[in-house]
Amino acid sequence: MGTPFNKAFGAGVLAAALMLPSAAWSAGALNVDARAYTCSQISQIIRQSKKVFVRSGFGGSSFRYPPAKCGLGYARTTANFRDKTGKQCALDYACTYDSGSFYNNP
Repeated sequence: MGTPFNKAFGAGVLAAALMLPSAAWSAGALNVDARAYTCSQISQIIRQSKKVFVRSGFGGSSFRYPPAKCGLGYARTTANFRDKTGKQCALDYACTYDSGSFYNNP
């Protein structure tokens, strides 16, 4: 058995270890507003920055370049949104949460 401090410290270390992958993903991603750029500009930003979160409306999509680098628990898919000119963009290298993944099931 340990002291209450040791138990709390251990729980804190465990929580930090579990949160590290999601924190590392969000910390390195560049946030881009889809309505501020054209489709070709957004594609170029993704290629240059490698990790980008494109905001479109209330939500958004995470992109990684090259596409094969989606993290565990994520699937490669196509994301559709409108750019600053109102044109429909379809980008094929989005990494979306995969609820059917082995890594996302308890």
